[in-house]
Amino acid sequence: MKVHYFQRYHEKENVATANTMLLLSRLYSYSSDKFFRFLKSEYFSEAFEPELVFTLQEKSIDSIPDATITQEGFKIVVETKLTDWFYSKQLMNHLKSFGDEKHKIMITLSSELMNDDKKKYFEEQLKNYNETQKYPVIHINTTFECLANAIQEVVDDRDFEMQAVIDDYLNYCYNDGLIAISDAWKYLRVQLAGITFDFNIKNGLYYDNAERGFRAHDYLGLYKNKSVRAIGKVCAIITAVGTENGIKYTTESGELTEERKQKIIEAMTDGDTYGYNLRTIEHRYFFVEKFYETDFKKITPKAPMGTRVFDLTQILGTEEIPKVDELSEILKDKSWS
Repeated sequence: MKVHYFQRYHEKENVATANTMLLLSRLYSYSSDKFFRFLKSEYFSEAFEPELVFTLQEKSIDSIPDATITQEGFKIVVETKLTDWFYSKQLMNHLKSFGDEKHKIMITLSSELMNDDKKKYFEEQLKNYNETQKYPVIHINTTFECLANAIQEVVDDRDFEMQAVIDDYLNYCYNDGLIAISDAWKYLRVQLAGITFDFNIKNGLYYDNAERGFRAHDYLGLYKNKSVRAIGKVCAIITAVGTENGIKYTTESGELTEERKQKIIEAMTDGDTYGYNLRTIEHRYFFVEKFYETDFKKITPKAPMGTRVFDLTQILGTEEIPKVDELSEILKDKSWS
């Protein structure tokens, strides 16, 4: 059974705050350098010494913010909502949580960005407040997904421990509806294929341990020899594991057909060749309509050791994603590091 880093099944808003603080504190414990790279990339322009205190429900004069991150010279106040239920009065009261810190950040964190009118109204009030302060408070409105993305940007592919923590955080967020899956259309998930590459291409599928969390994505890429060599559009996701009564299939998306059942059985047999236990350990099978050849090169040394997710809108510079065969040709002229 998988041991989760992040708690589930409790009062959702409190758990969302606690789990997000745990994610940040785990990043800091793992590497203070990477933690401050995350802070600087998202919120700050100057470096700080790594002496932080993570606090939940710290009482201030008139309110209790969900969480605070404190160090001499700067402080972050976090207000968490499951959806955009932020209220200006509550946020203004949270300003009293700050002292004479030089760097003051208020993060409003939710599954969705704050409504434009609501955000504008609060920031007008904040502007008036800041005029009375020696050091202003900066407001950052963000989402659980954006925060996880920013952390992934500073964590290397080979940071196995931290990658596992991020995977479980994303898995928690998806299960609790804190990250919308409606934007899966723009994500390309790249996996190492190696010795199974030919089998993957021939059968139009890729498999991974079912305990591993993943970001919702519509496109799957296979990495081999310093480049993404094939991409396909995901049409079905099915888990399978052998039991005393035969193979148990669970459809997560798409359709469980007899053809796909047969391909899963063939994958189990093929996995035996390489010592992979696909029979008694549940795996998730990603089926694509067809894999198309491409050459999306990695220009830095060392192969990625796990999953890599790309936002295709950033790579292409447009929100219009072409058909897969066209996309495969476009990526031949792109590269990544």
